[in-house]
Amino acid sequence: MTAAENVCYTLINVTNDSEPPSEVSLKTDLEKGEIKAKTEALKKVIIMILNGEKLPGLLMTIIRFVLPLQDHTIKKLLLVFWEIVPKTTPDGKLLQEMILVCDAYRKDLQHPNEFIRGSTLRFLCKLKESELLEPLMPAIRACLEHRHSYVRRNAVLAIYTIYRCVDGSLWMHDISATISVSADKCSFFLSLIIVLQDRALDYLSTCIDQVHTFGDILQLVIVELIYKVCHANPTERARFIRCIYNLLQSSSPAVKYEAAGTLVTLSSAPTAIKAAAQCYIDLIIKESDNNVKLIVLDRLIELKEHPTHERVLQDLVMDILRVLTTPDLEGRKKTLQLALDLVSSRNVEELVIVLKKEVIKTNNVTEHEDTDKYRQLLVRTLHSCSVRFPDMAANVIPVLMEFLSDTNEAAAADVLEFVREAIQRFDNLRPLIIEKMLEVFHAIKTVKIYRGALWILGEYCSTKEDIQSVMTEVRRSLGEIPIVENELKKEAGEVKPEEEVTAAPAPKLVTEMGTYVTQSALSTSRPSKKEEDRPPLRGFLMNGDFYVAASLATTLTKVALRYVALAEDKKRQNSFVAEAMLIMATVLHLGKSSLPKKPITDDDVDRISLCLKVLSECSPLMNDIFNKECRRSLSHMLAVRLEEEKLSQKVSTFLHRLEISILNLVYLKSCKNPPLSRTELSHVFFQVTQLTGFSDPVYAEAYVHVNQYDIVLDVLVVNQTSDTLQNCTLELATLGDLKLVEKPSPLTLAPHDFANIKANVKVASTENGIIFGNIVYDISGAASDRNCVVLSDIHIDIMDYIQPASCTDTEFRQMWAEFEWENKVTVNTNITDLNDYLQHILKSTNMKCLTPEKTLSGICGFMAANLYARSIFGEDALANVSIEKPIHMGPDAPVNGHIRIRAKSQGMALSLGDKINLSQKRTAA
Repeated sequence: MTAAENVCYTLINVTNDSEPPSEVSLKTDLEKGEIKAKTEALKKVIIMILNGEKLPGLLMTIIRFVLPLQDHTIKKLLLVFWEIVPKTTPDGKLLQEMILVCDAYRKDLQHPNEFIRGSTLRFLCKLKESELLEPLMPAIRACLEHRHSYVRRNAVLAIYTIYRCVDGSLWMHDISATISVSADKCSFFLSLIIVLQDRALDYLSTCIDQVHTFGDILQLVIVELIYKVCHANPTERARFIRCIYNLLQSSSPAVKYEAAGTLVTLSSAPTAIKAAAQCYIDLIIKESDNNVKLIVLDRLIELKEHPTHERVLQDLVMDILRVLTTPDLEGRKKTLQLALDLVSSRNVEELVIVLKKEVIKTNNVTEHEDTDKYRQLLVRTLHSCSVRFPDMAANVIPVLMEFLSDTNEAAAADVLEFVREAIQRFDNLRPLIIEKMLEVFHAIKTVKIYRGALWILGEYCSTKEDIQSVMTEVRRSLGEIPIVENELKKEAGEVKPEEEVTAAPAPKLVTEMGTYVTQSALSTSRPSKKEEDRPPLRGFLMNGDFYVAASLATTLTKVALRYVALAEDKKRQNSFVAEAMLIMATVLHLGKSSLPKKPITDDDVDRISLCLKVLSECSPLMNDIFNKECRRSLSHMLAVRLEEEKLSQKVSTFLHRLEISILNLVYLKSCKNPPLSRTELSHVFFQVTQLTGFSDPVYAEAYVHVNQYDIVLDVLVVNQTSDTLQNCTLELATLGDLKLVEKPSPLTLAPHDFANIKANVKVASTENGIIFGNIVYDISGAASDRNCVVLSDIHIDIMDYIQPASCTDTEFRQMWAEFEWENKVTVNTNITDLNDYLQHILKSTNMKCLTPEKTLSGICGFMAANLYARSIFGEDALANVSIEKPIHMGPDAPVNGHIRIRAKSQGMALSLGDKINLSQKRTAA
């Protein structure tokens, strides 16, 4: 038994306003005073003993004049007094007076008041002296049959204490018959597990069919026992696995969660895995707490990592998709990724149907801040399904093409990327994609999507009819030409737009059942006075966005060259080419005029002029460049991206399995006395910080446990003086987004004694934090003011919360534009190689480089890269590294440049910048 286990005092709030009384006055009050006087005197005795006073002369007085009293307040105080009073002589032998006290214990254990019995039993749990406990065994045994559960429960705990201090095993094996209440069973079972596991198993065998009727606390205890026993002795699995199956139907979510986890570890049979996975799914759907949903969802994802479990989970894909009913975006994201990992040719059709319905629902739901992001996730999932299972692409494309006209540019961009890849990979789908693209082309509202649609039409329209349709749609989007003359006439009032009935293509709408309905093609358009009646392409040009004009010129050049090759009639060839050149010329004229909000740029002028020159010559070389090399470049880009995705998936899978192997190894090595569970081991960072000097009167050091949202400080405090330190208090304060949960309680330290104080700090955001404070105390018997020892600061590193993450280029640019806080860090390093400096920054900041490795290869004297990371709180951190190596300064010149950091919060941007500044210079090995 260690010294720490030998001390278990009750904490008492003490006021130091009055002088401590003398031993003579206390003895007088205890002998001759009234009940009230004896109560106050006993309180003062307890306080003095806690402060280090011995008072051996009062022990017999209390036994003679206070112990026989039946007052309840006196009896409560006596239990505290017997807990703290020295019970042995300096040589370790029990005091003779304690025999009288033992007889008083026995009488209280037979008291008719159940509270006195129960409180006495609770007190006995704190005693360690076997000479005091042995004579009380018959009385404690009799309390097991008391009518009140409070007495029975504490009797079980007292017997457990006797087993640890004496040898009470004979008292543990035959008391199960007297336990009738669930709470008593729980206390008994907990004690039995620790002291006599074999007896606990025998007892469980007798009541295993009634386990489902027990309380949830007792069921959790039983699950824990079965887990330990079956891991230590695998032959016991068949004996208890049926019990775990029954507990999956428990009414308690906690029991179901633990039972499912235990079942997975005990059996790898398909029925067991399926039952556990189904239990996890039900918990996610029914549980209202979003954090619980995410935790259980992670457990479900972990099941997939096992090779033999993946086949079983593939049959549950449709059940897993029920989790999409949760409104949390993170949960939906994980669910879609899990379903995508598990989908096979057997169930991909059902998955696509569900996802199509979810996409349609996002159109009918009132706009929410996460609706657009959820729509993007659905589009990307359908994209991945179509790439992996080409037969499904024909069912997905009609639904997704409707989103090209969506006002949400991000979702439309994802659809456009999917369409571009699908039309390149699947030749049989090109007619369908071209047809749908022409239908929605006029309704596209954003210029970026319009440019992408122009490129697709120009690249993949291969028949004369499709090429002519493209030209028709372009003229329709451009309006009457020449543009400048038409706009000037409108300003002069010579052209007055009238209300008219226009015949538009009949759009096909999709119902919730997945069927198509046709809307009337007749629509009445009445432009408001505030809005100009301009077609979409003309509107883009009038706003000064002439980059779309350069894209239009490239598209017209491609289709014109292709039309020349397809059409045999020379007149038609010239007519088509002339119309294309007229459009380019009128756009150039508009750009040079003063009508647009912004003039055309020189780059766009050069691009359009080049296309005019190509069409005027129509050389075979230019035909190959425009109609073959572009598509070859796209094919190469898609192939490289596919390779990178496969490589990234292999690396992540390898790292995940390596992490599991390491955690298993650490967990197995600590199984005899495991300090943490395997899950906790993967999240906890551990460090020790010295808070005071070795020559200070109080030495302190802190063990800092950082576990996601919590920081636990386990502070060791050592009294290095020969005095008793009273009211020794750890006073802490925080700087940053940290919050101290509760103030640590004061304590009394004997000379050269030590104690551990725990403090909990909540973390609310990702930024550097500082915990500082001091230790204050009073010296027993000294009249001076309170003494103070200032503690060193504890720095909480931002790296404990930042993890590498990935995002698309579009998402990166969008976040870069949205985030308002920027921190620019100047490069100041001794590293001489550009790539070495980048890798050093990645390692120091836990960020991931989004720029492809091939882009960073080669020697050119400068480098630009985008970095991204995400905190455990869901905060994003972006960084752009722009560095160079001046050639004229020699090969040993250090890298210079700057790093721009952007984040949503100021604290994260500043903290990440400080981290980069501290770690820029690489120390010599």
